[in-house]
Amino acid sequence: MSGTKAVAENMLWGGRFTQGLDPLMVKYNESLPYDRIFWKQDISGSIAFARANLKGGILSEHEFAEIQRGFKEIAEEWESNSFVVKANDEDIHTANERRLGEIIGKDIGGKLHTGRSRNEQVSTDMRLWLREELRKLESYLCDLIKVTIARAENEIDYIMPGYTHLQKAQPVRWSHWLLSHAASFASELERLRFVIKRVNRSPLGCGALAGNPFKIDRVGMAKELGFEGLLYNSMNAVADRDFVLETMQWGSSLMVKISRWAEDLIIYSSLEFSFVRLADAYSTGSSLMPQKKNADSLELLRGKSGRAFGQMAGLLCTIKGLPTTYNKDLQESVEPMLDHIKTVGDSIQIATGVLSTMTVNADKMYAALAPEMLATEFADYLVRKGVPFREGHHVSGRVVALAEEKGVPMDKLTFEQLKGIDARFDEDVQSCLDYHRAVELKDATGGTSKAAVLEQVGVLKELLGQA
Repeated sequence: MSGTKAVAENMLWGGRFTQGLDPLMVKYNESLPYDRIFWKQDISGSIAFARANLKGGILSEHEFAEIQRGFKEIAEEWESNSFVVKANDEDIHTANERRLGEIIGKDIGGKLHTGRSRNEQVSTDMRLWLREELRKLESYLCDLIKVTIARAENEIDYIMPGYTHLQKAQPVRWSHWLLSHAASFASELERLRFVIKRVNRSPLGCGALAGNPFKIDRVGMAKELGFEGLLYNSMNAVADRDFVLETMQWGSSLMVKISRWAEDLIIYSSLEFSFVRLADAYSTGSSLMPQKKNADSLELLRGKSGRAFGQMAGLLCTIKGLPTTYNKDLQESVEPMLDHIKTVGDSIQIATGVLSTMTVNADKMYAALAPEMLATEFADYLVRKGVPFREGHHVSGRVVALAEEKGVPMDKLTFEQLKGIDARFDEDVQSCLDYHRAVELKDATGGTSKAAVLEQVGVLKELLGQA
């Protein structure tokens, strides 16, 4: 580079241009600072492409062997962090091919790109990288669900208030609350497995947009790279970023679930509730108030969900108006994808750490229960005597009203007072005020009884493949 212009020497497209580029444009255009992360995928894809060209007669056995040798040396340089980036290495594809020519000579190295375009190459690299990262996230998510299941089994006897509208509603098992979130995470696990299959399809062999003119074996390349299938239209294959969008849509959906889970625990860990206490490893203090223990880990989980949503929305805006097929705007899918994967992956691991180390105050949970939460039990009691539920509901409302009128909790009403509300109440009506009984009566599939909770555990273990 010299002056304000740089000749496009060594750039894969450089032959057409003679006047060079503005140095700022060079930096504006280059993606190597972040797409260098794909070096391994780029090498794997290049070797598969070279092997296909060997079989198609484009390369000789010697030429293919030299290309393999060169890439082995390049891989060692990347692994040892000794790869030297040079001017005009605008992306990982250019850098690797330039270095290949230096090692094995440009006469052979120059044959590598026969029939291939960076349009298919970048999509291949992204899919290969994303496939493996999503498999890691699948493992992280399985760990989060496993930890949740373990706590649910170990703490199955703890009873707490269940809430609607953030008001005490009905008593539930703490395990039931845990599994409510495990069930939502499990839905995301199923969706993630579907996304991985859609990511794992090969665009390699599609050329710039029109296809490959050398009868290249796309199926063979796909199998070598571990793809489960092909993208069958070359124009679509190079322009498609649905695999990134679908990943971000999945990640955003999961972050919604994690954020709501975090919000519950932020509330439950407050002094007003004190149901749970976070480990020091996932909390911070106040610079002014020494008594404070802040749930920063949970607040960051809640906050980073917005980051994930923004990445998804930003890419949608980038893509929505692009003409067919490849446009450089699509380069803007790479950085948000990288950050999205890191954000979601870190968040799952932090959530798992929080859950596995926090302590539960079962006594505080039980003390937070209130007799008014058992009002529906009176209606259910009458239903078992043949009373229509709507009538029973009306009667239970009168029980609540009488307790309020007398200024006492419902469990302080006498049998005579209850009998005065409805003559169908017998002395066993007092059993309606037993929290444990109320929980155990919810024994239909999906309920909060011990048996129903253990049934949920079994379903989740089956999904995880650990039953």
